[in-house]
Amino acid sequence: MTALTDRDLIVRAMRGDHDAFGELVTRYQTGVFNVCYRILHERGEAEDLAQESFMRAYDRLNTFDLEREFGPWIRRVAANLCLNHLESQKVTTQFNEERDADETQRPEAVAEVRERSEQIRGALASLPAQYRVVVELRHYQELSYDEIAAELKIPLSDVKSHLFRARKILAEKLHAPD
Repeated sequence: MTALTDRDLIVRAMRGDHDAFGELVTRYQTGVFNVCYRILHERGEAEDLAQESFMRAYDRLNTFDLEREFGPWIRRVAANLCLNHLESQKVTTQFNEERDADETQRPEAVAEVRERSEQIRGALASLPAQYRVVVELRHYQELSYDEIAAELKIPLSDVKSHLFRARKILAEKLHAPD
């Protein structure tokens, strides 16, 4: 397959061409995994749900609107699947601090960067799921407010409100004294 568009691959996959769908998976697997990981904060679960996202997409490919872009659609499938998973697990927001035993042997600057990164991940993980997903879509997937509203099927005002509240919570958590 040379330089086929996503639309071409989708049409072929709808006709039963498994290789065409495999090419779509190859093109979007990293982005889908990133969505799952940023929502779930657990690599194994993110890998499982990324794979499940593609299986669901394949099963529902006949409902895909060929006028839409595949990337945002598959990422929305992944985000919704992760949110449903969190709700079904009744996950309370927790941050599991696992540190390497070697951390004290690393240069101080590297340790500080890693610690700050863990603080940010922890703060993100502690956000309610609906806030985490808008932060993910806005800051990591770089969608516009209108695109987020369309992807999540929520009003634009809710997108703005969720982002405002999420940023406020993050600022409080990240600037709180230890």
